[in-house]
Amino acid sequence: MNSVKLRSRVGADGVLNLKVPVGVTNAEVEVVVVFQLVERVQTPKTPEERGWPVGFFEQTAGSIPNFFEFDRYEGLDLALDDDVVLDFDQTDDQQQAP
Repeated sequence: MNSVKLRSRVGADGVLNLKVPVGVTNAEVEVVVVFQLVERVQTPKTPEERGWPVGFFEQTAGSIPNFFEFDRYEGLDLALDDDVVLDFDQTDDQQQAP
């Protein structure tokens, strides 16, 4: 028994026409057809289609007035951990490199 997997399109009349080369001539064959509907690739939904109000992101992005800046190391006791590496500190490996 041989199997062939292919993708085809059903016509507007609802009939699937298949032309499958099987490599056999003048012989009787038994055919089993199993079909599975192929799901179409969905385009990404808009925010409105996902339930967000129209213009929500345009109206809210950057809308927090006087957004504070903070020091990420404020309150950090560096004496508690000898392995703390700050953003611009060099590691031992970087210091030893020629």
